[in-house]
Amino acid sequence: MAATAREDGASGRERGQRGCEHYDRGCLLKDTFSTWNWVPLEENVFGKAAPCCDKLYTCRLCHDNNEDHQLDRFKVKEVQCINCEKIQHAQQTCEECSTLFGEYYCDICHLFDKDKKQYHCENCGICRIGPKEDFFHCLKCNLCLAMNLQGRHKCIENVSRQNCPICLEDIHTSRVVAHVLPCGHLLHRGYRCPLCMHSALDMTRYWRQLDDEVAQTPMPSEYQNMTVDILCNDCNGRSTVQFHILGMKCKICESYNTAQAGGRRISQDQQ
Repeated sequence: MAATAREDGASGRERGQRGCEHYDRGCLLKDTFSTWNWVPLEENVFGKAAPCCDKLYTCRLCHDNNEDHQLDRFKVKEVQCINCEKIQHAQQTCEECSTLFGEYYCDICHLFDKDKKQYHCENCGICRIGPKEDFFHCLKCNLCLAMNLQGRHKCIENVSRQNCPICLEDIHTSRVVAHVLPCGHLLHRGYRCPLCMHSALDMTRYWRQLDDEVAQTPMPSEYQNMTVDILCNDCNGRSTVQFHILGMKCKICESYNTAQAGGRRISQDQQ
């Protein structure tokens, strides 16, 4: 039986219109509806748990962008075919008109999409884009990583169970690829880890360019013999170097990812 009301998340969609900006699929997800239930808030005090919206959306992301609550992908029970509009149990193919809802379908996450070599990782608890044989699940990091990082990355327990410190999006469930930094932290983007301040990429080429810029930019005479104590964010070493407005180079690892660790001073013979 076709749905009669389309004044929800499917509003404005033409019959047969496939997918959204996030996924290519031939069905709409129905947010699970539940009646008001009394739930305990504290001892002898009860309140009402809010019901879900019982609306139709192409995907959980479209739903979450338009509602004041999140769609629980694991609790999706019903979908609506975009062609015949029959609401039915979540499955890969329409039982009424045989429309293929998704080349890939996970009956745990209820993910419908075109084939991207996806696989469901039981340890992550969600689907990942594969191929599966190109990834392994690190039990300590609790995350699927590329095979070339096996035995070659710094483990941090449950490293993905947090938001990206730059864009603040949840890393574990994000559709954006996270970069594994040498320090072991994860970022969606950025050149320096904001958690430990280590360089996120191999900056050697940039440091050499900065060498040339420093050499071609002499400081005014009153600063030419000024030195400063610095702390290197990459090797954690301390050194005393000549002050320069463009940057202070670590004497140990030659990185410019440094911070001033002491006051400026001028050598005694120049005072």
